[in-house]
Amino acid sequence: MMKKIMHLLFLSCLKATELIEKQFHFKLSFSERLQLKLHKSMCKACTNYEKQSLVLEEGIREHIKKENLQGDVSKLKEEIILKLKTE
Repeated sequence: MMKKIMHLLFLSCLKATELIEKQFHFKLSFSERLQLKLHKSMCKACTNYEKQSLVLEEGIREHIKKENLQGDVSKLKEEIILKLKTE
């Protein structure tokens, strides 16, 4: 019985990193959040992994945002030039 409880509460680092990545895109269940929090309280490596992953996620989001803005600016320039030529 105690072994089942321990298995439910304690995650492997592999499972913890999966949950870390999952939380960036989906809402974790209560039990997943609890398991991850408990794991990170004992595992410095996964805590560091989460910090590094957060930096990467933010960088990717910023890059995508800049790409979208640059694409919009290029499209806007083309539309302005086209309108100037037709008028």
